[in-house]
Amino acid sequence: MATKGTARHLSDNGITVETINKVAEGRPHVVDLIKNREVQFHHHTVTGTQAQKDSFSIRRSALQYRVPYTTTISGAKAVVKAIERLLHSQIDIKSIQEYHQAYHKEVS
Repeated sequence: MATKGTARHLSDNGITVETINKVAEGRPHVVDLIKNREVQFHHHTVTGTQAQKDSFSIRRSALQYRVPYTTTISGAKAVVKAIERLLHSQIDIKSIQEYHQAYHKEVS
């Protein structure tokens, strides 16, 4: 799902997308979807005064309903990489001390 401008860009690049209203454009909008638990992840960029106002309610709702979100392209890319890694390989959990020890072995 995406707002009009983003949806148009995604569609123009071959990605199927459903268009959703911005908060100021009326209901249903992304905050409604977050509250209804229809959103599992949200990427939000802000351009303009109204978008900044909408951003507050979107971020507050995401936090309240425990929906992970990013506000930068680099953050979104990191999330995608992490999900890809989870899907394609097993991740071992290590303590910070183990990472520190391994690093010092590499540089020695």
